[in-house]
Amino acid sequence: MVAPVVEQVAAKRAGRLKVVKVNVDIAQQTAGRYQAMSIPTLLLLSKGHLVDRIVGALPEEALLGRVDALLGGMAT
Repeated sequence: MVAPVVEQVAAKRAGRLKVVKVNVDIAQQTAGRYQAMSIPTLLLLSKGHLVDRIVGALPEEALLGRVDALLGGMAT
């Protein structure tokens, strides 16, 4: 349900962000490190640091707004 929205946002912001999917059943240590307790959980990181966490599904416009707010505030 979330994957198509994330893919659309990634395509619209190509070159400005990197999208990585993690299978929490396989990468349990990574899920624990970032306290990803619910699925879906979207973690927005900058230079390896967590800057935002989204738990649950968001419409494309809302996700774009959150991403753009972070991209606008980050030096490139």
